[in-house]
Amino acid sequence: MNAPQPKPGMPTDNQGDRYLAATHEVVNQPPALENYNLYEQDIALQEAVQREGAGKAESDLKTFGALAGDAAIIDLGFRANNNKPTFNTHDRFGHRIDEVDFHPSYHELMRLAFENGLHSSPWTDPGKGAHVTRAAKYYMHSQVEAAHCCPVTMTFAAIPSIRKQPELASLWESRVLANNYDPRNVPDSQKSSVTIGMAMTEKQGGSDVRANSTLAYPVGTNGPGQAYELVGHKWFVSAPMCDAFLVLAQAPGGLSCFLMPRWRPDGTKNPWQIQRLKNKMGNVANASSEVELRGALAWMIGEEGRGVPTIIEMVAMTRFDCMIGSSAGMRQAVAQATHHCRHRSAFGSQLIDQPLMQNVLADLVLENEAALAYTMRVARALDNQNQEHERLLARLATPVGKYWICKRTPNHAYESMECIGGSGVMEDCIMPRLFRESPVNAIWEGSGNVQCLDTLRAIHKEPETLDAFFREAAEAKGADRRFDQFLAQLQNDFADISDVQYRARNLVDRMALTLQVSLLLRNGDKAVADAFCASRLQSNGGMNYGNLPSGTDAAAIIKRATPVVG
Repeated sequence: MNAPQPKPGMPTDNQGDRYLAATHEVVNQPPALENYNLYEQDIALQEAVQREGAGKAESDLKTFGALAGDAAIIDLGFRANNNKPTFNTHDRFGHRIDEVDFHPSYHELMRLAFENGLHSSPWTDPGKGAHVTRAAKYYMHSQVEAAHCCPVTMTFAAIPSIRKQPELASLWESRVLANNYDPRNVPDSQKSSVTIGMAMTEKQGGSDVRANSTLAYPVGTNGPGQAYELVGHKWFVSAPMCDAFLVLAQAPGGLSCFLMPRWRPDGTKNPWQIQRLKNKMGNVANASSEVELRGALAWMIGEEGRGVPTIIEMVAMTRFDCMIGSSAGMRQAVAQATHHCRHRSAFGSQLIDQPLMQNVLADLVLENEAALAYTMRVARALDNQNQEHERLLARLATPVGKYWICKRTPNHAYESMECIGGSGVMEDCIMPRLFRESPVNAIWEGSGNVQCLDTLRAIHKEPETLDAFFREAAEAKGADRRFDQFLAQLQNDFADISDVQYRARNLVDRMALTLQVSLLLRNGDKAVADAFCASRLQSNGGMNYGNLPSGTDAAAIIKRATPVVG
């Protein structure tokens, strides 16, 4: 039998009578989504920055967007997650060191964050657009790698609480706000820049921090600014290599807040001992730990017995960053899915042009744009806390948004992964990391029920917050009949508070949607706003993504969100 003859141009061996090992040419695969500008390729982000008062930062944000999209920076995120932090209790000589060792890529990402002021800029350069600019940078940076953003957030969020004790602020604030990063495991007295963490939860209480059992003993005089020794444990402490922590402990006068450094002023190690690192399903580049305090020296911040009100401003800022981070996760998922579908063909046409895929992709875009619009509106409120409406709005919109946006992210990540198909499940794709990261923000800094209860607490304590929320939402009245009906029904349902705690999730769900729709109707793209109203305010029986009604301009919605790379 004659051997098959090679086709023209097909490789052969030296004799020309056998095929070589090459089996096929790789085609119909998208190029890597890298070396692109995360700001310039995100129309919704550009619009939000201008709308919320940070237009002067345009050039800076473009520069940062190019940095965040650089292939080498994106690679740092993969390396940081492929090399988990490790923990050493002692050095080789037997000295207790409590040292967590991170891969160099983690430290490089931290350096980029701190040098670009993600922990400091609204405090060092406050004013119009300060929080909006910082949120935009954080939004882009978190898309590269989310886990290391935890200590960035805590350092940023600690400033309002530390400032409650001026003598401590005078010692720490300038180093907290310094735009450089020093990861050395040395006393903070040897550093010009420091990072701050927080330690609240314990085994027996979790979110119920008033059940804390850690005790604070006055070293001498008791009261604000005075030294105490802390004895007890903390069940969940992220970023344990921070230079100091805000800690809740029971003083003689009740639960109080303390600033506890990892080293004592004399240069000896504070007896804050890490027991082990948490084995987390996601967020792996960031170390989280269990610790014991064996007489750790700390200084009281705020009034004795007022620990929760003292630390709550820090908590509020971390919740805001959860909103940014989850919105960023959605954006990266949308970018990956639309990029893939733009380059991938199946069944005779590009995926991005196929009607059913368009329905899914456009729906994913809607969720991201609404989350971003909501988050950046809260950022503007933070920039204007001297205005009563903005203060009240931020107080209520923060727990509502933290609850809703963070809770919407996991299914969004999964659906985006499905758009990519089997390749999206592979660990050399960013999608598995986005999926594992997606539940974190919904649980940390107060889970869904905690946010709903905090929403009710805010309304009960300051009824004006609800008035401000509805006043803000009503700015869009008359723009869409469906919205007007939805808003009226929500306001009516708040009139009956007989079983309001039982109904809290339903109410908060609709509060989040109400503000998102209002913002999109007033400021967003017309196609986006109309599709969001049609799919979120009216039930058409569909519960999953990809249930946008006929007549939706899906192609236009997708085009806004698709990065043009390759």
